[in-house]
Amino acid sequence: MDIEKMTPRRPYLVRAFYEWLVDNDLTPHLVVDATLSGVRVPQEFIQDGQIILNIAPRAVGNLEMSNDAITFNARFGGKPHSVIAPLYAVHAIYARENGAGTMFEPEEGYIDAEEGIVEEDSEDIGFDVVDSIAESEQVESPSDNTPPERPKGRPSLRVVK
Repeated sequence: MDIEKMTPRRPYLVRAFYEWLVDNDLTPHLVVDATLSGVRVPQEFIQDGQIILNIAPRAVGNLEMSNDAITFNARFGGKPHSVIAPLYAVHAIYARENGAGTMFEPEEGYIDAEEGIVEEDSEDIGFDVVDSIAESEQVESPSDNTPPERPKGRPSLRVVK
């Protein structure tokens, strides 16, 4: 099979480098070209047309790395946001601690997207500010409205040897 007919290798390399960095207790960061169509990131954190995203498991929620995009929820300046980074906009993945990682060269499958041309059938998902608590987590049980009862009697501790 000709290399031009193969699917882009970038999604597979991003997932592999991410797993390798996390397995080595490093903090993975993505370099994303924020000027390309389809990229949804907080505009106030873009510098020189790029944004560096910390995608460590402790820094993001609902991380999904598909063959088309990397999506997750994260806090920027204390505000929760939903982030979408199409793979054609990802230029590098590296460890914050030592710079281990890789940069990506332009790939045939991404040439049109990198020039700002998006296929007609691709979904353009709008930028969403995520509520601090999901709706499913906001449901309160009747017992949540009342404070817990204090135990009766004197407090006591027992020494166990």
